[in-house]
Amino acid sequence: MSDNKKNDDLDYETTGHEWDGIKEYNKPLPKWWLWTFYATIVWAVGYSIAYPAWPGISGATPGLLGFSTRMNVEKAIEDHTAELGPINQKLASTELTEISQDPELLTYANNAGAAVFRSWCAQCHGSGAAGSSQAGWAPGYPNLLDDDWLWGGSIEDIHTTITHGIRQQADADGDYLRQSEMPAFGRDELLAEEEVVQVVNYVLQMSGQAPQDAEAAAAGEEVFAANCSGCHGEDGKGDRLQGAPNLTDAIWLYGGGYDQVYESVYNARAGAMPAWGERLSEAQIRAVASYVHGLGGGEATE
Repeated sequence: MSDNKKNDDLDYETTGHEWDGIKEYNKPLPKWWLWTFYATIVWAVGYSIAYPAWPGISGATPGLLGFSTRMNVEKAIEDHTAELGPINQKLASTELTEISQDPELLTYANNAGAAVFRSWCAQCHGSGAAGSSQAGWAPGYPNLLDDDWLWGGSIEDIHTTITHGIRQQADADGDYLRQSEMPAFGRDELLAEEEVVQVVNYVLQMSGQAPQDAEAAAAGEEVFAANCSGCHGEDGKGDRLQGAPNLTDAIWLYGGGYDQVYESVYNARAGAMPAWGERLSEAQIRAVASYVHGLGGGEATE
């Protein structure tokens, strides 16, 4: 007698399997479930024909409908750019000093500039634009919130700095802008070790700090006058035309302790900033210049 026998009570065949008196029915799947399952198979085949689906060597099959999420994003960006075209054109053609006189344009410039800053500038200057003081571990990035500017803090100066960068190659016109170089007085043997120590102590004293060696600091005044005053000025207040920092305000790009100042004098510093003139549009540069100028340290045009 076959094990696959009818169940006397429910009239279903069993599979012949039984465990501890429990029999396994051989019940068919519900018809609605089967038809739904078959429909999903047909849908999947149709979807793989209509839309990109099958991977190939250099890309997936494009599908009969030619659908592409990348193309959709590009189209959305193009539409958004076209929508902002008029105000970007206005921003690019308005005098830098007059942007703040137009409330609508200034609002747009600040919002657009903040987006540009977060995308391209925050990696070095920090999300809050406080530079090294915010990062803590990466000296050499200027704080854009204070009023201490190596190359000037007017909106025109900031625009020029963003466009041409710091210590970059010549631009399309062959002009070298924002170029300066501090000599490595110790490494290149321009000063003797004793003279390096003397001028370091003098600079510390000049900035209001106690020198490690007062006698050396006194001798360093002459060394400073002969070798450093040409850029930093006789009073040590710097020269923005050369990007020479003010040594008297206790604001330091690479640190103001003895070891940091010694390193600056001995090996020099040569931090660089990318030139964004060929990477960003004129409207983007003006927007981020306006944004930075409005962070708190921007200066009025002289």
